[in-house]
Amino acid sequence: MTPPAPVLPESRPVPMEAILETERYLVEFPDRKFIGGPRSRWQELKTLFSIMADLLRGIRKFHFVGPCVTVFGSARIEETHPYYVLTRKMGAAIAELGFTVMTGGGPGLMEAANRGAKEVEGRSVGINIILPFEQKPNPYLDTWVDMEYFFTRKTLLIKYSYAFVVMPGGLGTMDELFEALTLIQTGKIKEFPVILMGSDYWNPVVSALNKMRDEGMISPADLDLLLVTDSVEEAIKRLRDKAITQFNLRHIKVPKSLRILGEQPV
Repeated sequence: MTPPAPVLPESRPVPMEAILETERYLVEFPDRKFIGGPRSRWQELKTLFSIMADLLRGIRKFHFVGPCVTVFGSARIEETHPYYVLTRKMGAAIAELGFTVMTGGGPGLMEAANRGAKEVEGRSVGINIILPFEQKPNPYLDTWVDMEYFFTRKTLLIKYSYAFVVMPGGLGTMDELFEALTLIQTGKIKEFPVILMGSDYWNPVVSALNKMRDEGMISPADLDLLLVTDSVEEAIKRLRDKAITQFNLRHIKVPKSLRILGEQPV
């Protein structure tokens, strides 16, 4: 005689809290999928196509923005903070030089730089990162692109810029700063100016760099890449001398969009 089938408990949806953190991150963070170790060949191939699509979206969007200056900085600063005020002035001054102001597209000091550019009718663009808590592009952008991967976003933030202005920020800002410095130091990109705004904030970092120099970890010439200042005027002079004049940007030609390819000018 066949025993009766066991009575199974009623199926219920699994609450989000019950899902393991690792599984949740695999769903929410494409980067973690990619760098989380080897996977099947098919999964790796799909990820490669996803990375290519991420880069292609950005390249198509920013092919026509002209020479940029990328402004890095914290997303956590409110508009009443002195750093926000300083960044807003810096964004306006960069735009008045004729550069497109590029940022990570988010709130805080990124917003301040884009806002300053828009207030003087300059070009203002952003490269936003897609996050589970939905970081939204700030409202002062002429155009932007949403990126899934942090490393593709960082690549594009560097690709189109002839200078980097680094406002006070946290780990992400430090990562972007040292990425730019490393690429310049190793000759992967040209010796574009790197400007640290807010001397009190950056003094500990400069002290660490001086110790690296004293210990022989970096060359004394590496520190020549940096300007640390509180003055918008001094920063603009460095951009004029080390970007516009040095790279002859007054005569650079911006590519024209082709409607047949679905391209749109900024």
